[in-house]
Amino acid sequence: MTGPARAEPPAGFTLAQYLICLRGITWREALRFVHQRERFVSALVRPLVWLFIFAAGFRQILGVSIIPPYETYVLYEVYVTPGLIAMIQLFNGMQSSLSMVYDREMGNMRMLLVSPFPRWFLLVAKLLASTAVSILQVAAFLVVAVLWGVELPPWAFVTVLPALILCGLMLGSLGMLLSSMIKQLENFAGVMNFVIFPMFFASSALYPLWLVQQSSPVVYFICRLNPFTYGIELIRFSLYGRFDPLALAVVVAATAVFMTGAIVAYDPARGLLVRRGGGPG
Repeated sequence: MTGPARAEPPAGFTLAQYLICLRGITWREALRFVHQRERFVSALVRPLVWLFIFAAGFRQILGVSIIPPYETYVLYEVYVTPGLIAMIQLFNGMQSSLSMVYDREMGNMRMLLVSPFPRWFLLVAKLLASTAVSILQVAAFLVVAVLWGVELPPWAFVTVLPALILCGLMLGSLGMLLSSMIKQLENFAGVMNFVIFPMFFASSALYPLWLVQQSSPVVYFICRLNPFTYGIELIRFSLYGRFDPLALAVVVAATAVFMTGAIVAYDPARGLLVRRGGGPG
């Protein structure tokens, strides 16, 4: 006698099904962002404090010479704007990693990761949703910055978009990789101190690298190794419709490395989470 017929597993998913999954994850991230108004406010407060207070104080102290992509001398608030844009995306990437740690502790991550969709697609979909949220935050900041008097080319809002996508993907991938290593919410403060602030201050966000090189060659070398520096420069050049091939290459390479590490870490068969004795859910 032959046994009962067994249902054949699905051969794969159609493009429409992948898009439905992507839309669902994006919608969930958007709803979380809308309901967490303090997240939006805090994302704007940090860069605006630098723009309104620190930039006003440093304007008379720190002069910015003519360096690419600028064709003339610029005020300090103009120079620091790309760094503050990248700051928004950096903190958003870390905030996204915090939400993944929270979801893992609350059990919500299990519902997502047991989906029949490939694990890599679920992570990439969440990364794309997080990047879209960071771009909305940057757009709000740029509007305030222009109203404050920061002079940008009229086409800057369009030319900067590809750079924002790439930089958001890089920093979101980094946050996703870190979320696989953070076991408890209480440890997130340590990540803030040992990852976010060194990346931000050891970069070209607040001061040109030629000034850093004059004062400390060691710090200059660290800044050159920091992928966040190249994300800032990619944004800086794109605001003026110019292209920095080195910054693009580093950002793309760093995104690939961080994303690959996150996918491996969240793999139940090979990931760091399993080797540490616990699943991601």
